Amino acid sequence: MSEKHQEDLLHIRSMMERSSRFISLSGLSGVFAGITALIGGGYAFKLLEDNGIHYFDGESKQYSFDLILQLSIVAVLILLVALFFGVLFTVRKSRQNNLAIWTSSTKKLLMSLMIPLVTGGFFCVALIYQNLFILVAPVTLVFYGLALINAEKYTFSDIKYLGLSEVVLGILALFFLGSGFVFWMLGFGVLHIFYGLLLFKKYR
Repeated sequence: MSEKHQEDLLHIRSMMERSSRFISLSGLSGVFAGITALIGGGYAFKLLEDNGIHYFDGESKQYSFDLILQLSIVAVLILLVALFFGVLFTVRKSRQNNLAIWTSSTKKLLMSLMIPLVTGGFFCVALIYQNLFILVAPVTLVFYGLALINAEKYTFSDIKYLGLSEVVLGILALFFLGSGFVFWMLGFGVLHIFYGLLLFKKYR
């Protein structure tokens, strides 16, 4: 009898977990987002080289408007591709587990993510407007990390560790302003792949 009660309690706990948290998030989304970031970052380095800018030479850099526009387009494309894979693998996992995608938990998760992300986005636009490009990479890492930490209560708790790692990288990048792009690739590339693999292995 006690075993049956224990099974019932586990079942109830599982149902409560499913109803209160968004559990269709796939670790593969993070892996592909990371790969996309690394590929995009490599292309951005090539753009810099093609424009006569050697990122690691230790000299002060001057970016033309056309180059800034090209780098911005690359960043947007990276975001769109990462979002595409995020949606693709999330829908796939939801169907495999017979779970609804658009629930109250989904809405809460998106709201928790969007507030820091939109705030950080406008902050970065202001930095670019003021010609403070050197701060953009650290700021994107910090606000992205804060968004993940804020959204953790509506999905897997492991997400907060990725968020904390992103924030730490962003803060470190503020002390090494000439290497912000390297920190950006570590945060959005390497960390995404690492945590994506961990989540995939743990929750598949």
